[in-house]
Amino acid sequence: MFLRVWVCAGSVPTRSMTREGVTSVTRGVTTLAGMAQGEAGSRGPDATSGAARGLAQVAIFAGIIAALGLLPAVPVPGMPVPITLQTLGVMLAGAVLGARKGALSVLLFLAIVAIGLPLISGGRGGLGVFATPSVGFFLAWPIAAFVIGWLTQRRGAPYSIPWGIGFNVVGGIVVMYAFGLVGIMLVGGLSLPAAVAAVAIFIPGDVIKAVLAALIAAPVHRAYPGLLVPRSASPKAVGPADGAA
Repeated sequence: MFLRVWVCAGSVPTRSMTREGVTSVTRGVTTLAGMAQGEAGSRGPDATSGAARGLAQVAIFAGIIAALGLLPAVPVPGMPVPITLQTLGVMLAGAVLGARKGALSVLLFLAIVAIGLPLISGGRGGLGVFATPSVGFFLAWPIAAFVIGWLTQRRGAPYSIPWGIGFNVVGGIVVMYAFGLVGIMLVGGLSLPAAVAAVAIFIPGDVIKAVLAALIAAPVHRAYPGLLVPRSASPKAVGPADGAA
């Protein structure tokens, strides 16, 4: 399942994010979400179908994160951590799937990387990638997806792009950088001021990713409204949305 999704996700254009590029990526993500609905729906409208749909969505977004790694990492002079587009996939996982499934999709991706598949941008894989200065960012990915998904679910339907951007910034920048800085200091041997100065170059690009993730998530939620419960629903109803759609 994962390999097929990876191939399908790889067909989503990974060109520079012009307006046409964003539209193409949005269509690709929406198509893949529809594929998950169709596969699970063929099993029948019961609990098994819902579980299968959730598993398919987790696999699909793990594939999307892998596909975004097809673009080579951009090395930054004097900085041990390169720039990649895979954090966009992490933000999308949380923004579209919610807390639980978003985090699970990232954990699935990292597990497959750990066993040796070269899915990290630049063709890296294996346990060795978790011994690099990027380790803090990698460990933060599932937490960032969870935070973004939790905040998105608390906000509820309909999906709001301005709120979505804010949630992506909180999870995809604040949370991710907090862990990333620790990894850079411990593995890279930098002091806190030096680490902060080193990662500052990433912030503008990650803000752009936060905006793009919200712009992509909005039409996906319009196409599949069951991913979020309405804001008028009780806050206690937020959890089941993770298993909806």
